[in-house]
Amino acid sequence: MREDVENLDIRDVTANWVNAEVLAHQIEERIKALADLSHTPLFFGRLDYLHAPGADQAEGAEGERPQPEAAYQTLHIGRRHVHDADGDPMVIDWRAPVSQPFYRASKKDPMDVGLRRRFGYTGGDLTAYEDEHLSDPAEAATTSKLLQQEIERPRVGPMRDIVATIQPEQDEIVRAGLSGTVCVQGGPGTGKTAVGLHRVAYLLYAHRERLARTGTLVIGPNKSFLHYIEQVLPALGELEVRQATVDDLVAHVEVRGTDTAAAAVIKGDARMAEVLRRAVRSHVTMPTEPVVVVRGSRRWRVPAYELEEIVRELLDRDIRYGAARDALPQRIAHAVLVQMERSGEAPDDRVQDAVARNAAVKAAVKAIWPPVDPAKLVLRLLTDADFLAEHAEGVLDADEQKEILWSKPVRSVKSAKWSPADAVLIDEATDLVQRTHSLGHVVLDEAQDLSPMQYRAVGRRCTTGSATVLGDLAQGTTPWATRSWREALSHLGKPEAVIEELTAGFRVPTDVITYASRLLPHIAPDLTPVASVRENPGFFEVRSVKEATEVVTACAELLRNEGSTGLIAADARIPALAEALTAAGVPYLAPGEETTRETRLTLVPASLAKGLEYDYVVLDEPQAVVDGEPDERTGLRRLYVALTRAVSGLIVTHAAPLPPQLG
Repeated sequence: MREDVENLDIRDVTANWVNAEVLAHQIEERIKALADLSHTPLFFGRLDYLHAPGADQAEGAEGERPQPEAAYQTLHIGRRHVHDADGDPMVIDWRAPVSQPFYRASKKDPMDVGLRRRFGYTGGDLTAYEDEHLSDPAEAATTSKLLQQEIERPRVGPMRDIVATIQPEQDEIVRAGLSGTVCVQGGPGTGKTAVGLHRVAYLLYAHRERLARTGTLVIGPNKSFLHYIEQVLPALGELEVRQATVDDLVAHVEVRGTDTAAAAVIKGDARMAEVLRRAVRSHVTMPTEPVVVVRGSRRWRVPAYELEEIVRELLDRDIRYGAARDALPQRIAHAVLVQMERSGEAPDDRVQDAVARNAAVKAAVKAIWPPVDPAKLVLRLLTDADFLAEHAEGVLDADEQKEILWSKPVRSVKSAKWSPADAVLIDEATDLVQRTHSLGHVVLDEAQDLSPMQYRAVGRRCTTGSATVLGDLAQGTTPWATRSWREALSHLGKPEAVIEELTAGFRVPTDVITYASRLLPHIAPDLTPVASVRENPGFFEVRSVKEATEVVTACAELLRNEGSTGLIAADARIPALAEALTAAGVPYLAPGEETTRETRLTLVPASLAKGLEYDYVVLDEPQAVVDGEPDERTGLRRLYVALTRAVSGLIVTHAAPLPPQLG
């Protein structure tokens, strides 16, 4: 298939060099999408249908069902569609409707499947297979050994796809329609991130033309996380999905400053949207003078009261400030044209455009509806106490206003030390002036950490599209973390979204998730604890230590196992641990750097651990992780995240007493 594309001759099918460049780019992308994956076979499953799929729709005029060839009753399921030299299918894409029974069929509902075969593989070579005769009443339902082995396979390198192990409840979310927004609440290791990425791949398969026009976007919490997941979609043949953080989306200014936790909470509050709306609209000044347009020997006068009516009508329509400003000269010009017609003239659209460009009209528009620079507007709100008080009256109290005001004057937008929360305010103001472009579908991962204003920023990117929202309320580690998905979805602009909950844990071992779940009553009492479905209980130990060298020893012990190891610690303890690892001659990586066979240890600040996973984890000083946050609840949530990064084993080391919530 790749060679066919490489051998295409496009010299005689392009009308000009632009078309040739576009077509050449498309061919290049197609070749990339058909690249071989050395660690992955072309197929991972097989379905033997009792009847040829679709045969019931292919009945003849006499009502006779055609007899299908046996070859069409057996389908191999893989990551990509593969056809032979004649164009006949050899492997069916996992996203195709006919592949769905591979994930959904069961002994209770065989879905016309006689046999389901799973293939085991090592390094790209098929090494085993396992059969389930779903329609045979004599065969008892069993847990797939190959499925368990694939779930528990050691993690080295970036996140991989899960197309061979998608579970029925995950498949329902993956195949949900494009028109609706889905919110997935899932505890650690339930596969919510993988579900979100595979949903993107499915939607691109089912609605490729539409999403090619409107675009798709995956939003993650930080660059390390995006680097970790960046190979999943390309492995499924999808190369056109953009990835970004929320900070990337709102990067209108350079962020060089930080806020206190209290100031960040206020700036992230949805009430700030009303403050900004008032501040933007305050620039409109009601006209007190008429507009006089001179054309040739005639003078046309639009009185002040008529101008005021036009301005009030535009304000009442509540359209974007910039759109209304663009409409104002045309509305004034229309009023002039009405007068021309009454006097017997017959002006056309060209005359109206000329009047709209008249110097007197331009001057009036500038005075009535001046342009607004969003960054300058936000800067004025944060530095001018009177301006803030005027527009925050009845919205923010005096203490809240004082909290967000900058203590030192700032010369200009460029010299200001903007914080991440300030950038979100500027994005809101920018949207009030000019509508933000909307995409066809947005995936928002680790959504529980977003402020209401950040939800609004993401929601602006999918006003005419849909979203997949992924998160875990128990893992909210910001002072403004989401308290309920319904509230969050309202800020996102998708209050009608369906909320799904995943409670089956595939990543975290039973003993580890049971220990971490001791924190749930203190951080998210309404959530259902994750129940691990792994047969391997995992390795778990709580170890009292006296110095950093003993932490390094624990890392060395875990590195004797196959797979990756993460050393997670409070951010403040990272330099000391880095020094201890270096002194002991133990090489290590930073989050986001890809593990290799030679270097499999990553030193992870607790603030960056979210979304990452390692075969084995050493968690240093749980109490220090809690103390590193502004409040105890946030600290306990950060600890819950750190405790649930292990796939096979966890050692908790501590010199200080453990948090009492761990029991």
